[in-house]
Amino acid sequence: MPINLKGLAIGLFLTLISAFSANAAASCGDSTGKPATGEPIIIGAITGKTGPDDFSNSTKSAKAYFDCLNANGGIKGRPVKYMIEDDQWNPEIAAQLAAKLVNDQKAVLMVGNSSYVECGANAELYKKAGILVLAGVGVPRECFFADNIAPTNAGPRVSMLGAMGYALDKLHAKSVVCIAPNIPNVGTWSCDGVALLAKEKGFAAQTILMDPGSADATSVILQAAASKPDVIVLGLSKGVAVPLLTAAEEQGLNRSITFLSAASAYDLSVPSTIGSSWDGKFYVNMEFNDLEATTSDNQNWLAVMDQYGQKSDPRDTFAQAGYLAARVAEKALMSLDPANINRETASAAVKQIKGFKSDIFCAPWYFGDGQTRHNANSTTRMAVAEGGKWKVVSDCAPSPDPELKDIRAFEKSAGLN
Repeated sequence: MPINLKGLAIGLFLTLISAFSANAAASCGDSTGKPATGEPIIIGAITGKTGPDDFSNSTKSAKAYFDCLNANGGIKGRPVKYMIEDDQWNPEIAAQLAAKLVNDQKAVLMVGNSSYVECGANAELYKKAGILVLAGVGVPRECFFADNIAPTNAGPRVSMLGAMGYALDKLHAKSVVCIAPNIPNVGTWSCDGVALLAKEKGFAAQTILMDPGSADATSVILQAAASKPDVIVLGLSKGVAVPLLTAAEEQGLNRSITFLSAASAYDLSVPSTIGSSWDGKFYVNMEFNDLEATTSDNQNWLAVMDQYGQKSDPRDTFAQAGYLAARVAEKALMSLDPANINRETASAAVKQIKGFKSDIFCAPWYFGDGQTRHNANSTTRMAVAEGGKWKVVSDCAPSPDPELKDIRAFEKSAGLN
């Protein structure tokens, strides 16, 4: 009997090791292990890599997935040629790059886009050219109110209002200051949502718009603290938000005011960077699952990043967004005859996606064929900084953004989510 138990234990151990190894390997496409060698499929992307902050994590992750896909048979034998351009946070450059990718390179889709300026600059071009954009990270309002652009993320307004809803329900806040960038249709749009929710719920709200490239962090924070709000909610990229938190701590404001942020600050490095004095004092909205979730698709995303990305590529919420955008594109293209993949067929295939499931999403993603605007991801979680890490503190909850009424009505009529 002891021998049998020992053998059973060894067998179980080997089985677990085998299972772990299988889970640790990135899974992409048909998982053939054979490189795709056919005619490339051109997919483009525009991101803001250089400027006030590096905002290119979505495209880095999408590239890692496409590299993994190409190493495993591609789209039925055809590799994806993923062309990424940097708009430098400049609308004019963004327009030039979009014309290059769409008109000159003849891209069939745009995938993983992440920019503060390119949606506003290019929405009309995309519509005129008949090309769909599976954006990773939509930021300005135009990314969510355009016929041909469908982001996988929730967006700064929906995310900030998810955080604000948590502050009202769980932190019992009665006053807020909203801080966001003074970028057209970004900061005003987001903070207007906070103000609208404040009006509906009967609490006080103020807005501060700042220049993300040159504003003095201490001045901004002191201005925000002047009204002695219960909470301050940030709608800024990580590289801009962290200096504000540092300035707030220097003024001792973290002892009297609770800070919250849109998902842009949800990065594994942030809790340790800002330090233990922010434990229980800095909350972030999560547009996707816990970055370290042990669920299968989240683990596959991490495996893809480890095997096909760079060690320096952040494992953050925007990288999750790019991975998901690439996965949606793969699903659409895999439904087509590989000999007949072009802009028209690719767009038609994307429009048919109605229930893309991933454990990274709170709810299945859909394109919304026929809709003039797209915001399928509008159900989010919350986390708080604690002990140098993020601690998830809420289940998935619909964002209380009043502007989502049309989205909720469409989902109900179409039987979605």
